[in-house]
Amino acid sequence: MAGFPLCADCSKEYLDPHDRRFHAEPIACPTCGPQLSFHDKDDANTVTDRAALDGALAALRNGEIVAVKGIGGYHLMCDARDQAAVVQLRQRKGRPAKPLAVMFPLAGDDGLDVVRQYADLTQDEAELLASPARPIVLATKSASNDLANNIAAGLTEIGAFLPYSPLHQLLLDGFAGPLVATSANISGEPVLTKNSSVEIRLDGVVDAFLHHDRPIVRPADDPVYRRIAGAVRPLRIGRGCAPLELSIPYRQQRPVLAVGGHMKGTLALSWDDRVVVSPHIGEMDSPRSLAVFEQVANDLQDLYGVRAERIACDAHSGYTTHRWAQRQLTPVQEIFHHHAHASALAGEYALAGHWLMFTWDGVGLGEDNTLWGGEALMGKPGDWQRIASLRPFHLPGGDRAGREPWRSAAALHWACERTWSACPDNEGLVHRAWTRRLNCLETSAAGRVFDAAAALITGMTHTSFEAEGPMLLETLCRTVARPIDLALQMDANGIWRTDWEPLLDAISDESRHRVDRAEIFHSTMAQVILQQARQAREEHDIEQVGLCGGVFQNRVLTEQAVNLLESDGFRVCLPLLLPCNDAALSYGQAAELAARQTDR
Repeated sequence: MAGFPLCADCSKEYLDPHDRRFHAEPIACPTCGPQLSFHDKDDANTVTDRAALDGALAALRNGEIVAVKGIGGYHLMCDARDQAAVVQLRQRKGRPAKPLAVMFPLAGDDGLDVVRQYADLTQDEAELLASPARPIVLATKSASNDLANNIAAGLTEIGAFLPYSPLHQLLLDGFAGPLVATSANISGEPVLTKNSSVEIRLDGVVDAFLHHDRPIVRPADDPVYRRIAGAVRPLRIGRGCAPLELSIPYRQQRPVLAVGGHMKGTLALSWDDRVVVSPHIGEMDSPRSLAVFEQVANDLQDLYGVRAERIACDAHSGYTTHRWAQRQLTPVQEIFHHHAHASALAGEYALAGHWLMFTWDGVGLGEDNTLWGGEALMGKPGDWQRIASLRPFHLPGGDRAGREPWRSAAALHWACERTWSACPDNEGLVHRAWTRRLNCLETSAAGRVFDAAAALITGMTHTSFEAEGPMLLETLCRTVARPIDLALQMDANGIWRTDWEPLLDAISDESRHRVDRAEIFHSTMAQVILQQARQAREEHDIEQVGLCGGVFQNRVLTEQAVNLLESDGFRVCLPLLLPCNDAALSYGQAAELAARQTDR
């Protein structure tokens, strides 16, 4: 109770061994328990206690945006049924399109009666929503509801969750309706936690602040889950489910701190056969992200009384985590990005025998110093061999391509000596740079092929957040289409390559409805996975297939691929405990390093 002196009544109870509240923290005392305060951005007068709650409710009913302090950080809240309020929130935060999570009031025996007015829940989605972890669950929107249509424009799902703190419940009960509750942070950074810094950094974003006086020692963002291939799987781990304690089928010779990648950052502390994975930290692009990263690294080691004697990091020298690792005095071991993806899934399942791992994502540095992302790796942790991939192409603009998918679409055309009439490169500057291979690294990334398809089919040439185009592309799909036959041939280095060029005609054909083109694209990419798996089985007698990497957050692709593989006799595994995206890299780095140094 340091820093929070007890009132006379609580002190008497706390110190009396005969009192039932002996050594019980007074978390509900109106005198010395948690205190609320509320003020709007222009008013120097602060109200407290019940008046603070009433002030926040009045602001929300008035269509205003309120920063509300929770357990792991602040939320930005507004009326989820007020289109104008959501527009204001998006404009002020600079978040024009990324979906917003919605918190619903508790009602009914399982607490989900209000949620069911807005979303069609499966049984496992409902159980997870109502569980003590209270995560955000992506659920199908009901056909008729009164949510603002800009909550998740163009998508068929909403991120729903229930109150998970007393303050949240008081707000939702008093408001009697759903509230947008999105993380209060600067884009990509960890969620904000301090009363004073929130008021400075969110100046101009919110209309009012609802604080409490209990410090948040470390930020913890809300976890996110989505139902894919018959199970509700994590897309982000955080408050309520992390730090996550896992095991690996090998023993670390010396304790390891695995520092993950650059996006969707997590850390992992590993010793013996244990691995503890941190909550989601965020993108490692800002000083604050690095500061939180260092805090989490120290906190994990202090909490478990284990000091890392080695560091495992991604091999990409441009990653903030890589550069941080190289500055430390502790010995560093570099792990290739897709080896970590593969080892994360293999470590989770701990099955005997060799794997065929499809590691499909945006980009990650490969062993040949090109940007991988559409790979099929054979082997086991500590011993991976690339046996198949996609036809590589040169991607203009480096990291800019992630938010400008037209660059991927143009690159596919230029690689095939084709023109693209809708290309935004009006002056030809990017094409000239591409021709000269200026800032045009070679890549085999499936994620960039999905970006290209999204640009060609939906016309979305620029995006405001990662995977915006592929998310919209997935939403278009209704049925399984007949796939395009793509050639699979071995290259000069002995790698089987799938040539995506025949797919360009179908997805660029504007005489076809874009729904048809989206379905053809997804079905063809699923067929690519089956074709490569069959080739691997023919040569290496592989029956055990894993799907990992951020592309497999796409439910349409993943479910089609799983159905094809299982119908063909393969055993298929997907991550259940960790996200399939880069959040699993830290765990995979720990597993990969342990496997390399274990006598098996």
